[in-house]
Amino acid sequence: MAQFNSQITMLFIVVALVCAFVPVYSVEDSEAKSLWDTCLVKISPKCALDIVAVVFGNATITDSCCHDLVQEGKVCHDNLIKYIADRPALIARETQYLKKSDDLWSHCVAISKTA
Repeated sequence: MAQFNSQITMLFIVVALVCAFVPVYSVEDSEAKSLWDTCLVKISPKCALDIVAVVFGNATITDSCCHDLVQEGKVCHDNLIKYIADRPALIARETQYLKKSDDLWSHCVAISKTA
């Protein structure tokens, strides 16, 4: 039950960040919005939450979500993580989050190659 509550909390954080900041970027940079829209459709909401929980928390990721992440692509993954990590509340630990993001990517690529 505690893990479920943690995932719900993470969902609300992601939704709040997206709602608060996507309109600003979409006005200034239509190419970034297009990439954002393209990336969001490539991965399930559950896997997106799992990925965010791994990078910004201490969760683990399933092999199936790793496959989705690799299919999403490195550019999409990097942009999503960088976008979230740039928020004022998180920027102090941005380097740590980007390292965890790279580690997650490497792990998922290795998982995808063995399947």
